[in-house]
Amino acid sequence: MRPAATAITDYDPHWPDMACAAISELQDASPGLFTEIEHIGSTSVPGLAAKPVIDLMAATASLREVRDHESALARLGFAPHTNGMNDRLLYVRAPEGVRTHILHVVAQASWPTRNQRILRDYLRSHPEEAARYAELKRKLADATATPGDYTKAKTAFIQEMTDRARRERGLPPEPVWEK
Repeated sequence: MRPAATAITDYDPHWPDMACAAISELQDASPGLFTEIEHIGSTSVPGLAAKPVIDLMAATASLREVRDHESALARLGFAPHTNGMNDRLLYVRAPEGVRTHILHVVAQASWPTRNQRILRDYLRSHPEEAARYAELKRKLADATATPGDYTKAKTAFIQEMTDRARRERGLPPEPVWEK
């Protein structure tokens, strides 16, 4: 058997503390830049197996203004990362080349309907779906050749769960991957 391209680990109860520490650092480094910052992604769902990378999402009044603060983000180890998505900036913290955090920065106007936040809340309130997701992630991590393949392979499940979550909130479906 070949090694997994994507490492999935059991839930670590330290992940929320790691997210809180990074959120505090970001708020201290650029006071007033972010109107909201939250822990998102699989590491934010108690009990969910995940890649051990802390995803954060921050809202800001102006994405352009964030670019003016990139030196403050760099001092915290967050480097800009090209993601090809509209209406989002991405920063990665990867000490010694190993990703530990990803910061998604979005416009405040889009904050309430961001799929990542909605899916996180859905999985937190539907532990049986979180368990299904963990099982799928482990299976795909063992079966896929690259992280990109892994991400593509789990898209249908993520779309299904996000559609359910949006429907619960009275929101229309929306593609999970932005273009």
